[in-house]
Amino acid sequence: MTLYYEQHGQGPDVVLVHGWAQHGGIWTDVARALSADFRVTVPDLPGHGRSRDFLPREFTADILSEEVRRVLSGPAIWIGWSLGGFVALAAAQRDPQAVAKLVLVGATPKYVQSADWPHAMPLAVLEQFALNLEQDYAATLDRFLSLQMAAGEDRGVLRRLRDEMFRHGEPPAAALHEGLRLLREEDRRAALPGIAVPTLVVHGERDRIVPVGAARFLATQLPNAQLELVPDAGHAPFLSHSLYFLEKLKDFMHG
Repeated sequence: MTLYYEQHGQGPDVVLVHGWAQHGGIWTDVARALSADFRVTVPDLPGHGRSRDFLPREFTADILSEEVRRVLSGPAIWIGWSLGGFVALAAAQRDPQAVAKLVLVGATPKYVQSADWPHAMPLAVLEQFALNLEQDYAATLDRFLSLQMAAGEDRGVLRRLRDEMFRHGEPPAAALHEGLRLLREEDRRAALPGIAVPTLVVHGERDRIVPVGAARFLATQLPNAQLELVPDAGHAPFLSHSLYFLEKLKDFMHG
């Protein structure tokens, strides 16, 4: 079994990396919009979507980035959302020549709080989420999707998130737990000053999954980064504020 991916368009390479429990289909509208000017590669990460039966030797951001790099022919603009942001950061850290530019959407260098990191969810919340996943799988995933919405956002975004999550069957529990472990253990803060590729940090101002302070930290610690806060947006601004998102994204990519 190998990584499932799709490619669209012609031009400079772009790769779109999805978040936890989702798959590449969540990027459909973005991929369509970019394919007029770029060759867009959209993978399903191991254990997700149509790669559900493919699990790597280790489920870490470094290994996931290696698997994605295998399906690319050369340097690409890496766009990573949420957990996909970890994967994109790992690629830029481990193999800078493979990353022409970096776009981090709803991303963070560290998902759980610690004494020196307030811009995250408490560890107990993530651990309780993992426990709830074992006890009531469907309700737990539904709550996670609801948290991605900011108050007042179009409920159609929630329907889209839900429809995509289950489009290829239920996400395998083993991959979900591995993903939660990755979120619990990853800490990329120390690596940020060494990642010099041009970077766009895009973040919803009302993100309830990743506090906006994490985006501000990314933008100040990455040497060549700019920050774009999306007003009134939650965790998935590329869905809830798609036109605004694409405008800022294309300006950065063509610039």
